[in-house]
Amino acid sequence: MIVELMEVPAEEHDEQWLKNALQQAVMLELATLPPYLCGLWSIEDSDRDADVAATIEAIIFDEMSHMGLVCNMLTTIGGVPRIADEKLVPKYPSTLPGGVRPELTVFLAGLTKQSLDMYSQIERPDDPVVERREKQTSIGAFYTAVLEAFRNHQHLISGTRQVIRIMSAFGKGNDVVALKTFGDVEAAIRIIKGQGEGTATSPANPFPGPPGELAHFYSFREIFHGRKLIAVSEDPKTFDFQGPEIPMPKPLLPMATVPKGGWAQGGVPVSSEVRKLLDTFNHHYSSLLEFLEQAWEVEQQSVATQLLKKAVDQMRKLREPAQELMRIPLPDGSGKTYGPEFLYIKSMT
Repeated sequence: MIVELMEVPAEEHDEQWLKNALQQAVMLELATLPPYLCGLWSIEDSDRDADVAATIEAIIFDEMSHMGLVCNMLTTIGGVPRIADEKLVPKYPSTLPGGVRPELTVFLAGLTKQSLDMYSQIERPDDPVVERREKQTSIGAFYTAVLEAFRNHQHLISGTRQVIRIMSAFGKGNDVVALKTFGDVEAAIRIIKGQGEGTATSPANPFPGPPGELAHFYSFREIFHGRKLIAVSEDPKTFDFQGPEIPMPKPLLPMATVPKGGWAQGGVPVSSEVRKLLDTFNHHYSSLLEFLEQAWEVEQQSVATQLLKKAVDQMRKLREPAQELMRIPLPDGSGKTYGPEFLYIKSMT
């Protein structure tokens, strides 16, 4: 548990602590993707080019690169990321892996004010420049502790089993690069923290895609409030959501919240059509996770690259069955629809 790891005195952050922390970080990065993807996919194709869809899509690509960088952090010190593991793969609804923000329930549903609030709480910095609240253990604080452990144990960095993928087309700093020195690790953690939380004095993403892009927390809060975040005072520098309106995409596919364990496990009737779509989706998702795990297990860079390509191919196959599910009404007359469960089924490849 991340909370438990953070309670260990800094002088005891040894090699095993670092490996445990990075494994938790892999699952933490993975856990953000299904909720964000459900929100993105619930935006009808006709509105996919709108600002909201583009913003969420950019954040998803950031999170993918973050997960890749964390996997490289673990393998550079001799660890092996466990990704396709029934006991570890995030389940929904639930808390975040590792116990970060234990008061927050992470769920799968379409894009709503409630889901947007949840997205932003996942990304909340220790001390945001707007909507300040009592400090809690944040993802950023956790990564700071990981960086200090690397600083104190630089001899562990060997550059082994590093997977590389060029993703800078989706944003500055998004490349998954080899981490062979402490400087490489420090730069990677700076990107992960900066893209998610901004800085202590600015909401801007210091490693943006388009100019003016905000860090994830502030991007999600803008959509939640329906207003751009702007500076309202220069001395002292203060910000508020008083800028131009940000309309919610319309129409939205009204995906309901997936019950614990999936639709059938939650007592929702599942037709043969729905079952087929759910099985198709879960098959591709399971294959995706297995290819990712294998990519960081092999020694040969060329083989790892091919495995990562296979994982990306599986990722591309998720959207169609997900949106088909989001167009099938639930039988309860609520007007809500089904959606993907993101269930990992072992040995699907």
